[in-house]
Amino acid sequence: MIEVKNLSKSYGDKKAVRNISFCMEKGEILGLLGPNGAGKSTTMNMITGYISISEGEVKVNGVDVLENPLEAKKMIGYLPEQPPLYEEMTVSEYLGFVYDLKKVKMNIPKKEHIADVMNTVAISDVKGRKIKNLSKGYKQRVGFAQALIGKPDVLILDEPTVGLDPNQIVEIRDVIRSLKKDHTIIFSTHILSEVSELCDRVIVINEGRIATEKTKDEISAANLEDLFQSLVKVEGV
Repeated sequence: MIEVKNLSKSYGDKKAVRNISFCMEKGEILGLLGPNGAGKSTTMNMITGYISISEGEVKVNGVDVLENPLEAKKMIGYLPEQPPLYEEMTVSEYLGFVYDLKKVKMNIPKKEHIADVMNTVAISDVKGRKIKNLSKGYKQRVGFAQALIGKPDVLILDEPTVGLDPNQIVEIRDVIRSLKKDHTIIFSTHILSEVSELCDRVIVINEGRIATEKTKDEISAANLEDLFQSLVKVEGV
């Protein structure tokens, strides 16, 4: 499903990401855990093709992100840390705009697909409201919705719960769980509890390198915390 081999990113003499490699199977949730500045977002942006790759390769369903970027991006839904929302639009208008921008081609009508996406992330009740008037939690759900337009195989979520209150965090985690049955998911976080609750596997990134990798059976909040505390000062809850 996803193959990442020796992925590196350099900015002049500075290496932000160093030789990161991993593979993912369909339906898996992978967490990238690390402090701010560890290289998580850079890694995810290279996987999506939104920033260039200095070294290495990324393939989605066998399609190389560098060689066939448009084909690869059709299979990826991306939620950046700051969702790309046009706040003067209503929710329905915005998702319709995203649908057209992505040039989606599906067997179901546009309105039906958008309605399905809104139901999935529970925003149907605010579809006629302007995005600027929504709470941060609802705005994050709209961000999830735009990533789901076109029903991509892969979802890339960058710090999806950052800045949310405790109730909103629970709601967004529930959304992520509900998406697993239809999507392969990579999300970044610096919150230990998020990893233990959601992930099938976790990769700890520190200073642009993979520090360790754990499977679901190996994930223990206490053990990860001991490791993580030895690397960096933990942020979050």
